[in-house]
Amino acid sequence: MINLIGKKAPHFSEEAVVNGFEFVEGFSLEQYVGKKNVIFFFYPLDFTFVCPTELIAFQEQLAEFEKRDTVVVACSVDSKYSHWAWLNTELNKGGIKGVTYPIVADLSKMIAWNYGVLAGEYKTNEANHVVFEGNPVAFRGLFLIDKNGIIRHQVINDLPLGRSVDEALRMVDALNFHEENGEVCPANWSKGKEALKATAEGIASYLEHSKN
Repeated sequence: MINLIGKKAPHFSEEAVVNGFEFVEGFSLEQYVGKKNVIFFFYPLDFTFVCPTELIAFQEQLAEFEKRDTVVVACSVDSKYSHWAWLNTELNKGGIKGVTYPIVADLSKMIAWNYGVLAGEYKTNEANHVVFEGNPVAFRGLFLIDKNGIIRHQVINDLPLGRSVDEALRMVDALNFHEENGEVCPANWSKGKEALKATAEGIASYLEHSKN
């Protein structure tokens, strides 16, 4: 796994399913540069158990992300046809029908590789054959990409550990607040709470007020 904080989000141009049914060729996050923040998250596989809870949870909060000038995009190593089938399967049958944000197909696994979330690696064995060691799916990686295409936040969970959509929203709020006000966001900050100036005096004042 690699640290991408402060770096340009790795480029890709791949197939995706948008609006729950539409195939798109050459889908890229670069379409949002200069326009929107992006929550870009990976999940291991379609038609699994933890994954639908996450994708549906993001859909349920989609309007909140949109209010914050932020789009949500998902990605896994499944094909666009698998995505389409899952998107058109009812919830009570293990599907995610009703999810409308884009889901990218990473069949080559190169997007996951470039974002540092592939749960294994390619190696050359003693017979000089390329083999894969590990699990050829993506960990639960999540990246907050700002309007300049720079990664400002990343978190990577192991396969059994679902993420918090509320935490993703909190990080978007923190990024927006910092960019609008220039102040920094302390531990456990949330929208509406006091922030602080990045000076010794600012920190002392914040700590003093937080006691009261």
